[in-house]
Amino acid sequence: MTAETASTPAAVPRIDFLGLEISDLDCDPAAAAIAARDPDAGFAYVVTPNAQHMVRLARGAPEFERAYAGAWLVLSDGNVVRRFSRLVLGQALPHASGADVTGRLFHHHIRPDDGVMVVGGDDRLMTELRRQFGLTDLHQYVPPMGFIRDAAAVDATVEAVKARSARYVFIAVGSPQSELLARRIADAGGAVGTGLCIGSSLLFVTGLVRRAPAWVRKLGLEGGWRLMLSPVGHFRRVFHESLPILGIIIRARFGGRGILQRPS
Repeated sequence: MTAETASTPAAVPRIDFLGLEISDLDCDPAAAAIAARDPDAGFAYVVTPNAQHMVRLARGAPEFERAYAGAWLVLSDGNVVRRFSRLVLGQALPHASGADVTGRLFHHHIRPDDGVMVVGGDDRLMTELRRQFGLTDLHQYVPPMGFIRDAAAVDATVEAVKARSARYVFIAVGSPQSELLARRIADAGGAVGTGLCIGSSLLFVTGLVRRAPAWVRKLGLEGGWRLMLSPVGHFRRVFHESLPILGIIIRARFGGRGILQRPS
């Protein structure tokens, strides 16, 4: 066992972005830090806030905010936020999207015999993870739909994670369920490994869902790409749940409250 413990995983410097503390790590250092954790260390988890998450926090979501407060790493996801932060606030942010960090982990750090658990997903995803990465200690637990509102279902999911003692726990049940579950696992005690709230990242890593081309991502237009491919599914997410972050940043520039700064 290293000096890292269940209650105090390795500290990483953070940047204050409108009241939200973001870990000062880009993609490769973030993946390396996750891979460097002692596999027997107590459970710690990683969240990857994008514009949608930041808007939810700014609108007031106490349980979601509590989940963020308990995260070991808070990785900056989303080129739009980065670009507006630099343009409007003059503040540079790191970039470590969930999809990029997950890709680095699978291609450069996760060994075939590492314990990996997926919470969520389907049989096709598991088949591709085994086929493409040769995983020999891969497990899955699929909680029922809407499980986060059912205390018994949450407890069963927490126990499933604890029972596996996997080094990497990819929590792919959508936001805010993933973050709320990660906090409950940490609060319950007895689990080990690193939880990663990574959205659809495993689908991108396996190629089951086509990700936007690199040039589109570099321009910060990945949300628009997804909207184009699935306009019905992404319209609300883009226009109602994500774009308001631009107004939050602009108002903060002129003295308005930030993401986690409550009105006085």
